[in-house]
Amino acid sequence: MTIDDYILEHIDPEGAYLTALYRDTHLKLLYPRMASGHLQGRMLKMFVQMIRPMQVLEIGTYSGYSALCMAEGLPKGATLHTIEINDEQEVFTRPWLERSPWADQIKFYIGDALQLVPQLGLTFDLAFIDGDKRKYVDYYEMLFPLLQPGGYLLADNTLWDGHVVEEQVHDAQTLGIKAFNDLVAADERVEKVILPLRDGLTLIRKKE
Repeated sequence: MTIDDYILEHIDPEGAYLTALYRDTHLKLLYPRMASGHLQGRMLKMFVQMIRPMQVLEIGTYSGYSALCMAEGLPKGATLHTIEINDEQEVFTRPWLERSPWADQIKFYIGDALQLVPQLGLTFDLAFIDGDKRKYVDYYEMLFPLLQPGGYLLADNTLWDGHVVEEQVHDAQTLGIKAFNDLVAADERVEKVILPLRDGLTLIRKKE
């Protein structure tokens, strides 16, 4: 038994609907590793239950797994807004969201978050960034004014398979993640911690 297997045996199950979605993601989509999966999904749900946000934003829906995990933890009357830039993803993802037990608390958008989010006219208690790694700095700068004081921003893939510690980096995605990490580290307006979970998960709290 691996340590990962041990962990999954000692945390809450993901539930039949999410298990089916994760399986379908692996059968039908390219890059199924992009889906959050059991452990991170349970963490996202618990973060939402701890924070109790009324307005949540997700950038990067992919198959909808992380969106459903966060929606599962939402308080009554709260809404999750999730944005996917790849319009070809809609055929797979929208039915999974709309058939889910949490469908009435999810709003799904197709488009560029940098253009769509300012048009929503909303502020957020929690945001989860899991979109284009090259645009993490842009997402952060766009979101910061829209994040409530005391609100949280979670950023996925911030260790990027360990490439962030490599000295010779040339690909745009790694450069984007490194620039984001450096920006957040130097930002005195927030508290931050990086969890070495899967590919790195950064927790950021906007100071009140």
